Amino acid sequence: MTNSEQTPASPSAFEPRHDRDPSVGELQLEDRSSLKRVAGLSTELTDVTEVEYRQLRLERVVLVGVWTSGTAAQAEASLAELAALAETAGSEVLEGLIQRRDKPDASTYIGSGKAEELREVVQATGADTVICDGELTPAQLTALEKVVKVKVVDRTALILDIFAQHATSREGKAQVSLAQMEYMLPRLRGWGESMSRQAGGRAGSNGGVGLRGPGETKIETDRRRIRERMAKLRREIKGMKQARDTKRTRRHRTEIPAVAIVGYTNAGKSSLLNALTGSGVLVQNALFATLDPTTRRAELPDGREFVLTDTVGFVRHLPTQLVEAFRSTLEEVTEADLLLHVVDGSDPLPLDQIKAVREVVTEVLRENAGGTAHVHGSPNSAPAELLVVNKIDAADPVMLTQLRGALPGAVFVSARTGEGLAELQSVLAERLPRPDVEVSVLLPYTRGDLAARIHSDGQVLESAHEPHGTLIRARVPRALAPALAEYAHRS
Repeated sequence: MTNSEQTPASPSAFEPRHDRDPSVGELQLEDRSSLKRVAGLSTELTDVTEVEYRQLRLERVVLVGVWTSGTAAQAEASLAELAALAETAGSEVLEGLIQRRDKPDASTYIGSGKAEELREVVQATGADTVICDGELTPAQLTALEKVVKVKVVDRTALILDIFAQHATSREGKAQVSLAQMEYMLPRLRGWGESMSRQAGGRAGSNGGVGLRGPGETKIETDRRRIRERMAKLRREIKGMKQARDTKRTRRHRTEIPAVAIVGYTNAGKSSLLNALTGSGVLVQNALFATLDPTTRRAELPDGREFVLTDTVGFVRHLPTQLVEAFRSTLEEVTEADLLLHVVDGSDPLPLDQIKAVREVVTEVLRENAGGTAHVHGSPNSAPAELLVVNKIDAADPVMLTQLRGALPGAVFVSARTGEGLAELQSVLAERLPRPDVEVSVLLPYTRGDLAARIHSDGQVLESAHEPHGTLIRARVPRALAPALAEYAHRS
């Protein structure tokens, strides 16, 4: 199970920037907590094969996983993570079962005999849902439901349901809807005549006037409507992407370094963002609490500014539908100068988390390989990575010792207590690109605007107040140098 998400603590090495009302995160958290799912109110039919369409509703669940590779600890950790996902979705976990197999059964995922045993567990516990720790094919879902006689949900559908609950922005909701439809399209199915009924032909044979149609079955009509809705959502997401691209272009024009925070869900990414910037971004002890990318400005100890973006958390076997749908927001990863890879040091298997995150990042970079060139690097180049082991205040000292040996170059911090944040600031100052033009200017006191730009976009090396203005020696972005040319000073 994951450990508690940490609250921010501002480091003393710099003055935090307050770009937004610090209470926003707390208000968002209060709003999210104001409504809770109520278990035991389901009126769904006992035999799900009698219904044509149903929404995903999770109440009392039994978990089942197939252990095909790895150690027993890894298999148990995977099922524990599935339990955390189920609880985040609003479920009450009643039982967890693991079966050792070379590969999942092609028919019922766990085999016919184990499916009967699972049915007995479901009946004994009073569960109304079975959640499988893997992505099931449509045939496996149907076959397993016929045996256990309750809803069967796979890991992908569960994660999609959590994303649907947590999406707040218009773009986030559109991305989740698109991912859900991509998942649902091949699994759309029904029973009985209603889904195979065709509207067409002579009036007497198919209901007459008003019911004659294009000759499609009901399921074909539903699929066509879903595809049309998906096409509309893709157009809407593309339009929303343009606004974010405009903001990113503005940042690139001033050559402000960009840092993207990536990591496993609930590793403390939002807490670290708050600690480094003094923001009030939502922090919650829940998986996938952050879906919409949040960008804030921060300041290095030498006075240089950089932008920090908190991205959606990753997880083992993140559904490909989500990677596709969230591609536009994950572009912040591909456009960054540096990836701040946050690791939960208190997790039992932190190295497995690192591997899972790197797999998703590699997939995102591959998907965007044909897109815009990286700003400060060559086209399609991958950003540099800085590992940050978080939650060291809650971690096992033995595990921390092992991680220090296994992860040379990593920075160990606690976003909650502030320990290690000053060291992280120093490492960021070393790793982030510096302005590449050195200037020496005597700015009149009437040009405070240029002095402010030098301090915000550049790196001040020396500064002194003279009778006729401020003498500044600094490194500035190439784009700023022409504006300072007329004030050049030669000693």
